[in-house]
Amino acid sequence: MPVVAYMIFNGNCREAVDYYSDVFGTEKPEIMKFGDMPPEDGYVLPEDAKDLVMHTAFDVHGSQVMFSDAMPGSKVTFGKNINLTVVADDLDKMTAEFDRLAQDGKVIMPLEKTFWSPAYGALEDKFGVNWQFSYDDGSYTGN
Repeated sequence: MPVVAYMIFNGNCREAVDYYSDVFGTEKPEIMKFGDMPPEDGYVLPEDAKDLVMHTAFDVHGSQVMFSDAMPGSKVTFGKNINLTVVADDLDKMTAEFDRLAQDGKVIMPLEKTFWSPAYGALEDKFGVNWQFSYDDGSYTGN
């Protein structure tokens, strides 16, 4: 079974999903909201939480990525210990995706030749998520 990335946001998940689905050229996914949950005895969902994203997902380069806002009443602290990595065999498409995320983000390492890839780069996007991009057409020997 695959390991799936699950990205959790502090109330701006819908914006992030729209942004990422545009960058990676996917259809807008169906979104389940916290307000769609059946009522539970003794728990009243705050009014401002009803439109927050409870769950959604879409495919990025053959891998499912899931998204949610934090549970009502809690906050997410973003760390630098998780990176989403795109390994692609289409250099033009990968470069366009890297450039789109870099527009409002911060490039950590521009796309450039490394000993393991003819084009590798890293960035932090506008939501504070770290991304790595690595071109792999199967022919690179590191020369």
